[in-house]
Amino acid sequence: MKILLTGATGYIGKRLLPLLIGGGHDVICCVRDKNRFTCPIEFQDKVSVIEVDFLQQDTLAAIPEQIDAAYYLIHSMSGSATNFDELESISARNFVQRLNQTQAKQVIYLSGIVNDKSLSKHLSSRKKVEEILNTGSYATTTLRAGIIVGSGSASFEIIRDLVNKLPIMITPKWLNTKCQPIAIPDVLDFLSKSLLNPVTYNQSFDIGGPDILTYKEMLLGFAEAKKLKRWIFTVPIMTPKLSSYWLYFVTSTSYRLASALVSSMKVEVVCSDNRINELLHVTPMTYKQALSRALIKVDEDKVASSWKDSLISGRFSSNMSEYLKVPKKDCFIDRRKMEIIDRDFTIQRIWSIGGDTGWYYGDWLWDLRGFIDKLYGGVGSRRGRTNRHDIHSGDALDFWRVLYANKEEGKLILFAEMKLPGEAWLEFKIIGNTLYQAATFRPRGIWGKLYWYSVLPFHGFIFEGMLKKLIK
Repeated sequence: MKILLTGATGYIGKRLLPLLIGGGHDVICCVRDKNRFTCPIEFQDKVSVIEVDFLQQDTLAAIPEQIDAAYYLIHSMSGSATNFDELESISARNFVQRLNQTQAKQVIYLSGIVNDKSLSKHLSSRKKVEEILNTGSYATTTLRAGIIVGSGSASFEIIRDLVNKLPIMITPKWLNTKCQPIAIPDVLDFLSKSLLNPVTYNQSFDIGGPDILTYKEMLLGFAEAKKLKRWIFTVPIMTPKLSSYWLYFVTSTSYRLASALVSSMKVEVVCSDNRINELLHVTPMTYKQALSRALIKVDEDKVASSWKDSLISGRFSSNMSEYLKVPKKDCFIDRRKMEIIDRDFTIQRIWSIGGDTGWYYGDWLWDLRGFIDKLYGGVGSRRGRTNRHDIHSGDALDFWRVLYANKEEGKLILFAEMKLPGEAWLEFKIIGNTLYQAATFRPRGIWGKLYWYSVLPFHGFIFEGMLKKLIK
């Protein structure tokens, strides 16, 4: 069967792809930027990639007519646009119009639980998208999930940040809101077993684990799993704005995502029924089991995908490809080079940079820069990296975004997502026996030039020290 997979570079899409391949399907991956999509070598004969922007109707012509089913995994949980709900509706309508021209028999949509009369703007938007998808000429299957628990999921990472960093928490009252978390393996199980399954056609299902918990109980459950003592006190005085700042400064989330989460977490997300469990013969695991699996994946450095790698975690509003060519004109450039001793050693050092490994020299200055960025509403450096020793185009790396990563070529290009009066690139490339390192800054007006000269005194020892550590 030929399956169309939208959101192929997202948290769910990356994990669903190998399951579809394992099921014997040919998968057509819809991405907005091919440079962000990395396909494992063993899947390449079963995967094709097309560039589609669902807000640009003419690009949807790239979707072939010969498809049997499609997954709609597009969300704008933390989109910067204030009218994100309108944009989501436009995307859905464009999708329906094109799918009606194909041979698709089914569309599967992963949504949020919407059985509360008082919905947040984001949950209301997802419900509206569901209504639009239901107007198509194909059968629609909607799976509604609440909190998804798994290594790299936004919920898991926020819980981990809070529990690891705060022995005592003074928290907003919405931590007493009830939800029904579900493990990411169970979400994937429901998604894959619904595919071209007539018993799911033209229906909406709530999916969740067996536990109904408050967010406070989820935090304490994580603390128990980590064998940590934590005390949580809820207070009624925290406004939504204060709550958003609380999440933003303590965790690795962006302010936009924190604000979206706060508005959604005030609404109970509990399954109204679990009939799909029997229909698809799925027995969802408990919250405790989900945590155990997620923690093992983190400890073994086997996180398949992370919400931090999505573009919504940073400042990109357009394709990364536009920034791939590092400019030279009207730029300040700090260039350094040094002869390497062992190419494999240097490559491994470069590919392990950032995150828990650090930047090899002057880490406290990198941390300080991340903290200052956080104060000004930037991404800060808490995103870290998904894997300790492996990176791909599109990955987040502290306050950088990986634009290009090619080990065989020995070339890595990073783009700064911190708040800056300009644009910045950091580039490493090995040519022959020499490692070339370049920090490029394109200033925006007089403030950009003043910024460059203010940090210039630090470049000498930070970049020189880092270069030496990359070699020996």
